[in-house]
Amino acid sequence: MTPTESFISHLIELRNRLLRAVIGWLLAFVALFPFADRLYTLLAAPLLAKLPQGAQMIATAVTTPFFVPMKVTMLTAFLIALPWMIYQGWAFVAPGLYTHEKRLIRPLLASAVVLFFIGMAFAYFVVFPVVFGFLVGSAPAGVAVMTDIAEYLDFVIGLFLAFGFAFEVPIAVVLLALMGWVTQAQLKESRSYVIVGAFVLGAIFTPPDIVSQCMLAIPLWLLYELGLLVVRWLPQAPASDSAAT
Repeated sequence: MTPTESFISHLIELRNRLLRAVIGWLLAFVALFPFADRLYTLLAAPLLAKLPQGAQMIATAVTTPFFVPMKVTMLTAFLIALPWMIYQGWAFVAPGLYTHEKRLIRPLLASAVVLFFIGMAFAYFVVFPVVFGFLVGSAPAGVAVMTDIAEYLDFVIGLFLAFGFAFEVPIAVVLLALMGWVTQAQLKESRSYVIVGAFVLGAIFTPPDIVSQCMLAIPLWLLYELGLLVVRWLPQAPASDSAAT
């Protein structure tokens, strides 16, 4: 096979993998479409539970009551189809990897997906009730809290992403060590900077109260320590080799 033919075959394979990934996403969306309103109600439950008796959310645009639940459904379908989509990407890349690279990347990739979902679940079940309780409770007297559903969606997506990526810290630590960019000793020495950075991120991505800030900062710190623990258990990690040299 000539280089041109090989390149074309790779492009065809990439197109097929992308098509399968998109089809998986669309199938999940079609299956969830009848439950769009229920999905948004479920997403809004943490805020609705904190609103005063009789209060409700509002829609300030004509098309918002239709398009916002559709966006929630699309995002939910994406999350459901994410493992399938990642598999398609892996199936395209894996043939070009060595056996030891496959053994290394496969568990890291699976762990990254699981940790991202855990981060989102932590935000929904633990952080949202505290955050919305603080925000609703801090409203001045005479001010009715009636959140627009589109703005609420943007807000919770930001928190989902913040906590989802925050829970990827162990993966980042392990990758840095495996690539030999940092040693275990350097990671330990950076602990104080990581703790400060975690509280800074907590202050940026959460309401201005110490409880909400700690709910992001402390998990970030603990996840960093988890990454350090994994690095210590890694057999013949490049970080250890570079440290020895």
